Amino acid sequence: MLFVSCGPTPSEKAAQQISRAEMLLSQGDTAKAVGSLDSIATTYPEAVAQIKQAGEMKKRIFVAELITLRANRDSLDEQIQKLSKNFTTKKGEFDEYMQYIPKRQTVNRSWARSFIQVHLDASGRIYLSSNYYGDKWLNHVAIRVYDGKLHARTDSVPLNDVNNHHSEFLDKKWEQVSYKDGKSDDVIKFIAEHTDLKLKAVFLGKRYYYIVLETFDKEAVKNAYDLSLVLKAKNSLDKKIKSLEAKVKETN
Repeated sequence: MLFVSCGPTPSEKAAQQISRAEMLLSQGDTAKAVGSLDSIATTYPEAVAQIKQAGEMKKRIFVAELITLRANRDSLDEQIQKLSKNFTTKKGEFDEYMQYIPKRQTVNRSWARSFIQVHLDASGRIYLSSNYYGDKWLNHVAIRVYDGKLHARTDSVPLNDVNNHHSEFLDKKWEQVSYKDGKSDDVIKFIAEHTDLKLKAVFLGKRYYYIVLETFDKEAVKNAYDLSLVLKAKNSLDKKIKSLEAKVKETN
C-alpha cells in the first residue's frame, strides 16, 4: 500500500505568511510586516485571495502611518509658524528656497557694523558669515567665538575663495566671509547653547579684530538654529508622506 502525504497548499502557506505579518505588526515591526506581505505575491502567485488580502492589509498599514505622520507634520507647522515670527522672509530670483532673515540683522540695521550673521533657508540649511566694516583690510579667513576657556572656531575660507568677499564703500573696507557646507556648524551650536554668556569673537586674518557679540545677534543665531532643526524635520517628514501616499495609490 502506497501512502502519499500532502503538505500545505500555496493558499495555506500564504495565509500563514499573513498571520506572521499580523504578529510582526502587533510587535511594532511595521517594516518586516510589510516585507512579509510583499513576498506573498512573488512566492505564492496562485494564492489570489491571499494576495488581495495582503494588499488590503498593506493599505491599512500605510493609511495608519499617514495619519500619524500628518499629525506630526501639523505639529511641526505650528512650531515653524511660532519660530518664524523672529524673521522676515524673501525669495530672490535666483534663490531655490525661501530665505529667513533675522529681524535685527536686516541690511538696513547692519550694513555699517562688524558682526556675525546667520543665514537660513526653508530647506533648513544654515550657516554663518563674518562681516567686517572698518578702515583697514583684515583679510580674514575664519572666526573664533569664545568666553574664557570655552570656544569654537569655523573652518578657514581662503582669500581667493568665492565665499570670501571684499569691497570698498566711502573709504571704508568691507569683508564678508561665508562659512557654508558645514564650516560653521560648531560655532552655530556653540552660540546657540551659550547665549547667556558674554561671547566674544575674533576675526582671524593678517590682522586680528575683536568684537563682543550683541545680545540680539546671539539670539538670532539660536532662533535660526532652532528653526533649522524643525525645518529639516518637516522636510524629511514631507518626503516620507509623499512616499507613503504613492504606496497607498499602488495598493488601490
